[in-house]
Amino acid sequence: MGRLLPREGKFFDLFNQHATLAAQAAVELQELLADLSQLELRSRAIEKNEKQADRITHETIQLLHRTFITPLDRDEIHGLITGMDDILDLMEDVATCIFLYDVKAVTPEAQKLGQICVTCTIKVKDAVAKLESMDNADAILKICGDIDRLESEADYVFRSALARLFREESDAKQILKLKEVYQLLESITDKCEDVANVIEGIVLENA
Repeated sequence: MGRLLPREGKFFDLFNQHATLAAQAAVELQELLADLSQLELRSRAIEKNEKQADRITHETIQLLHRTFITPLDRDEIHGLITGMDDILDLMEDVATCIFLYDVKAVTPEAQKLGQICVTCTIKVKDAVAKLESMDNADAILKICGDIDRLESEADYVFRSALARLFREESDAKQILKLKEVYQLLESITDKCEDVANVIEGIVLENA
């Protein structure tokens, strides 16, 4: 009976829309870190992307409940869309942290982490775009490997940033502020790696 019912292909459109919003928000975050005088403007843009992504997540979950035959395992669909949503939530958290802590300047390390976040989200977007066809399995797995390496690079930048912060900064408040910013930025790359792991699992199961 199930074979007589249509497969719902809209899931891939929703994944692509969500991944695009994450990549756009990452660029806004990078611009924010490059010029804190644009905090309000860039924060609004990130928030707009995050709210749109929330709606897509909600639509995806609703579609999941309405669809008899899904193109991927239900847990995989849920894990992918909620994982991508976590990425955007963390970007908004960075902007909020900078505002609430009244951060006046960020370091080159924070800006470097912002650049890695942009690259990671673009890689996630590229992998998601190829996910509809398992003919792309090898290319998807290569992208997932790239994301894993980027996350490792972010870990290195994060540790180096903390080491320099504790060695060179004497103001305890400044240490607290920057440490939180570093941690949130590094967490974005962690979430990108989590999403890459979900994608990798999908490919290995379905290819």
